[in-house]
Amino acid sequence: MSTQKSRRDWESLADTLSIQGQAFIDGHYLEAASGASFDCISPIDGRILAKVASCDLEDANLAVASGRAAFDAGSWSRLAPVKRKQVMIRFADLLEANADELALLETLDMGKPIRYARAVDVAGAARALRWSGEAIDKIYDEIAPTAHNEIGMITREPVGVVAAIVPWNFPLLMACWKLGPALASGNSVVLKPSEKSPLSAIRLAQLAIEAGIPAGVLNVLPGFGHSVGKALALHMDVDTLVFTGSTRTAKQLMIYAGESNMKRVWLEAGGKSPNIVFNDAPDLKAAAVAAASAIAFNQGEVCTAGSRLLVESGVKDELVRLIAAELQAWQPGHPLDPATTCGALVDKQQLETVLGYIQAGRDEGASLVQGGARVLAETGGLYVQPTIFSGVHNRMKIACEEIFGPVLSVITFDGMEQAIAIANDSIYGLAAGVWTSDINKAHKTAKALRAGMVWINHYDGGDMTAPFGGYKQSGNGRDKSLHAFDKYTEIKATWIALN
Repeated sequence: MSTQKSRRDWESLADTLSIQGQAFIDGHYLEAASGASFDCISPIDGRILAKVASCDLEDANLAVASGRAAFDAGSWSRLAPVKRKQVMIRFADLLEANADELALLETLDMGKPIRYARAVDVAGAARALRWSGEAIDKIYDEIAPTAHNEIGMITREPVGVVAAIVPWNFPLLMACWKLGPALASGNSVVLKPSEKSPLSAIRLAQLAIEAGIPAGVLNVLPGFGHSVGKALALHMDVDTLVFTGSTRTAKQLMIYAGESNMKRVWLEAGGKSPNIVFNDAPDLKAAAVAAASAIAFNQGEVCTAGSRLLVESGVKDELVRLIAAELQAWQPGHPLDPATTCGALVDKQQLETVLGYIQAGRDEGASLVQGGARVLAETGGLYVQPTIFSGVHNRMKIACEEIFGPVLSVITFDGMEQAIAIANDSIYGLAAGVWTSDINKAHKTAKALRAGMVWINHYDGGDMTAPFGGYKQSGNGRDKSLHAFDKYTEIKATWIALN
């Protein structure tokens, strides 16, 4: 990480940054076919960063045709896995070589602190590409147990053309979680970044070409979900659609897939994750540090945010006091200041959404412990204080709906059974935390939780070896780990009779 850089250093780099806003199709930057564009506005101070191409159906047709032609040509899809591995590793190396530029694009575009854009987003994106590249020549096919005069082969093949729609909160990282296994498997990908934060994906496309990925294998279409996103979801020549974003949009994409060609659809959707702290938590201070980070990191704009803090009654008051103290280190500041831990919300719509939920918490009778206000408005930026509500129950809006902001709901429970019941009383099932000194309680609680990821005595653990995804309306399929390759490959059975 560039720890030596000051805010002035980052601002100077930002002033010299050349920002590309065009689509990337068949190896070239292009304006949208319609000529339409939209302003990319920084939530840091409201400045216009770039005019970005607003793609639609015609651009989707061009990108999918380019991806199909590249796939059929075989220069990537039929390349030996070890060769694809080498290119993917070069791709990862190029992300690291351009880390300052990519981190600046993330921070300026989305509002996250530069310290995390550099150390978490860019570093994690490079790690995802490299890990998938390293894995691809180590995934074996299978031979079925057969009679002596038969051979049964079970092989994996790339699905073809993948449309990847990624969110605005971790634009580069979420793109690379999908590009890693999709590209390493030999597919072509049409990447649609969020219109709220498209800049790093647009830059990523050029780095892919520099790494040696053939033109047409990765195309990038900025634009809006209701136009180009819908066009990709309905496209008859897209074989697989992968998505990270809201549950509402995920449901609509499933409908589009059914209305078109029954393309495979893999969805990582919303969350309302419970962070459960029992009376016998081994270290209440550590639990408070983790709880503060779990709600304030990335301004709370995280699908796995620990937004429901379930606390056993015996430690509730002390834990809330400790969390309130910890959140003093997460007060909003200028995202280009390396000391800043909490940046700006992504846009005015999200600011209004978060403030609306804070008002709903007040209106429904929750007790405001701390925060709850917009700050730094004089900068033109979109900043909200990390907020704690206590006296919350599961029927309140702030407890059952995904806020995607730094708003923590404290819910009190008594006993393991009640904790599990409250935790599972949600349409979501993405993640959960459990804090206890009792190994039996930890295991029993983890097994009972309807969540795709459970962290014991910490929060947000795991690396590229662990699958990421959830139960219920948090989606299906998994990112990361070898399980991610299941989304981007077809399984073929070939049976041979030996005469």
